[in-house]
Amino acid sequence: MTTQTPTYAIIVVGAGIFGVTAALELRRRGHRVSLFDPGPLPHPNASSTDISKVIRMDYGADEFYMALMEVALEGWDAWNKQMARPLYHEEGFLLMSKTRMQPGSFEGDSYALLKKRGHRPERLNAETLTTRFPAWAADTYPDGYYNPRAGWAESGNVVRWLADEMERVGISLHEGEVFDRLLESGSRVGGILTGDGRRHPADFVVIAAGAWTPALLPHLSDVMWAVGQPVLHFKVDPPGDYRPPHFVPWAADIAATGWYGFTARKDGTLKVANHGPGRRLHPDEPRQVGPDDEDRFRAFFRQTFPALADAPLIGSRLCLYCDTWDGNFYIDHDPAREGLLVASGGSGHGFKFAPILGPLIADVLEHKPNPYAHRFAWRPRGGLATEKARYSG
Repeated sequence: MTTQTPTYAIIVVGAGIFGVTAALELRRRGHRVSLFDPGPLPHPNASSTDISKVIRMDYGADEFYMALMEVALEGWDAWNKQMARPLYHEEGFLLMSKTRMQPGSFEGDSYALLKKRGHRPERLNAETLTTRFPAWAADTYPDGYYNPRAGWAESGNVVRWLADEMERVGISLHEGEVFDRLLESGSRVGGILTGDGRRHPADFVVIAAGAWTPALLPHLSDVMWAVGQPVLHFKVDPPGDYRPPHFVPWAADIAATGWYGFTARKDGTLKVANHGPGRRLHPDEPRQVGPDDEDRFRAFFRQTFPALADAPLIGSRLCLYCDTWDGNFYIDHDPAREGLLVASGGSGHGFKFAPILGPLIADVLEHKPNPYAHRFAWRPRGGLATEKARYSG
């Protein structure tokens, strides 16, 4: 005789990619789901709300994340078929290195693991880079590869599409209602209190508040924190020179430099970002890139894309990560607070897994087996962060 999973009243706090995917999957499993977010949706300051995120499976020697991303890519394919127009664009991903790819390097290990798992990355040298991707300074990047099974997603539009799905399936949206604190009785969490003084009871509370998570749950501040990373937008002309097949999403010796970026939009907007140490800040602080960031970006252009050295700067954004101490997400029940589940700590690389996040979070909440949940289980801080897990997209 099969045992039916009981249904619960569940509150999800946060409408970024962790929150909306969790809410949708939990509702599809029959739970009564309410989602709270300060709004508007998509929230303009959420890291998910942007024009683009890289979708890639290249993770150095970390086979766990590559295998997880293989499943997520199937999900992106399925979502594209459900959308009015595709929001995932499979244009490939170009990873170039300033030195020859070797075992132990991010590019070398990624390339070897892709081949081991049956993928077909195409190795490039200075000559083939010049021929296929002429905007690159080939003498600076003598080795690397192109992975055709990758691309980018219109991240803000994806969140908007998922938010529309939430309304369609009957999730109770509390847009504009701000989380104040958990309702706790001893070690049991029984709902939330919002800023207007209203109590909202629930069997489970899922905190999926992205960079706001350690601010809402200060007891997590030792294992996760908000970090700002610069993102700049430039105007390129003609746009066609920086669009496929001549220009695709890319990473430039990323393990050493942190530089990555995207293909140009049809209007000529080119997004470039740097994944570096960043700076810690409260998510409600003013979000301005540093005074020296533009100069750093232009110095990088001179080495990598010389024709862009004087491209007009048309916008900037400080993208907030919710970094964890080891670069892996936290998706688990809080062991000290029954009824509380945390789904956060995207560490700059969570969005690409969007199609599998909801089922993963729901399995953990329902205590169902999931082959990937162990990597994101609750854990105390220890050792050094695993940087290879964290390269942003």
